[in-house]
Amino acid sequence: MAWTTLHWYSNILGKQTSAEVLLPETGQGPFATFYLLHGLGDDATMWMRRSRIEWYVRDLPLIVVMPDGYRSFYTHHEGGPDYARHIGEELPTFIEHHFQARAERSARSIGGLSMGGYGALRIGLGYAERFCSVNSHSGAVCWQDFSNPTLVARGRAFTDELRRIFGDDPRGSDHDLMVQVRRSLAAGTLPELLIDCGEEDFLIEDNRSFHRELKAAKVPHTYREYAGGHTWDYWDTHIQNSLAFHARNLQLQPAAK
Repeated sequence: MAWTTLHWYSNILGKQTSAEVLLPETGQGPFATFYLLHGLGDDATMWMRRSRIEWYVRDLPLIVVMPDGYRSFYTHHEGGPDYARHIGEELPTFIEHHFQARAERSARSIGGLSMGGYGALRIGLGYAERFCSVNSHSGAVCWQDFSNPTLVARGRAFTDELRRIFGDDPRGSDHDLMVQVRRSLAAGTLPELLIDCGEEDFLIEDNRSFHRELKAAKVPHTYREYAGGHTWDYWDTHIQNSLAFHARNLQLQPAAK
């Protein structure tokens, strides 16, 4: 794989931003693309620094794009930047203009961890006509309910930060994942969904609750729990499952040895 760092100007954000990009050295382009989102407190470099993502995709004809999402939750901020459209539309357009990347739904997938797990679902469902598959590791999937005990335990300063992003009551808004699920179902564009969380993760009950909501609404999805916590050991292990999931949906064939 070839690894490059992009620095480019986002018209939507109104600022310079960055992304780490892995480019395949095998196979014939144009290639499918996997957008891989980081968690709260991390940056665009973290998947490269803390996981073996470069090794895991070495034989796949796949471009991996790891953008900087700051502390955005990858959604359209109330009265602020539209990070969802930035990642869902602007970034793929930029990548497909500058690299040998295919520009169709069947060639785009998205995933992430923690904040990025929520973000992958928010964007993959909110722009379901643009992504064929979505995965979430340890996603912050229920933090749009400010009465959530997991969120309350983080303290007032953090919930105030989230209110600046999501507004005072995000339930039923575009930030609400079940709203996005129902829209994509109604439009017939629901992407393939893979959701997992560690059994010792502080977000496990949130993920179980989201899974129950999806089941109650009869939404097709795959939900898995594994041993482990909110750690890079967990994500480095299970990104391999997600890559296999996306490879099937993108119809990728590993390079011949």
